[in-house]
Amino acid sequence: MTRSPDPVLDAVLTRRSAPRLTEPAPGRHDLERLVQAAATAPDHGRLHPWRLVAVTGNERARLGDVLGEAAASPEQARRAAAKPLRAPLLLSIVHRPVLDHPKVPEWEQLAATTGMVTTLSLLLHSHGWASIWRTGAVVQAPQVRKYLGIADEEQLLGWLYVGTRCTSGASAERRPLDATAKITWPEGADG
Repeated sequence: MTRSPDPVLDAVLTRRSAPRLTEPAPGRHDLERLVQAAATAPDHGRLHPWRLVAVTGNERARLGDVLGEAAASPEQARRAAAKPLRAPLLLSIVHRPVLDHPKVPEWEQLAATTGMVTTLSLLLHSHGWASIWRTGAVVQAPQVRKYLGIADEEQLLGWLYVGTRCTSGASAERRPLDATAKITWPEGADG
């Protein structure tokens, strides 16, 4: 893919989910700086209806044990236990809506949360790290919610796995979207 002279456009066009991640991951200071920047994503009312629970080091294995407890079979438990070890940093994405807000409905707050995560993913990529957003039925498991301290009114949206892209294998090119098929213009609109 040809690089754009626009670094933002370049980050958007070249970012890919990275299923295989290794060390290093951003440290606390770098992560906090990037999350602060990601928090500028569109957010009606500046409610910041989200929080992140960072899981690193040995906590990844402990989370894996909890994921295994939530599994339906021993084989699924074994596979689930290994999942958090696929990246050096997992950010648990917790949506915490301001309930019954007079101006900002819950769906719009969910859009703000996902907008922040998308922006964070782009920022991580532009700073040399990689990520992938993973989820599954386990986000509803009581053991997992308890372990991460998810309150009843909160929703666990999965994990942003963060680290450095493994060098094995190149990212596949994306076929460009035909934007003309996705944009409708009023008749007679200047374009």
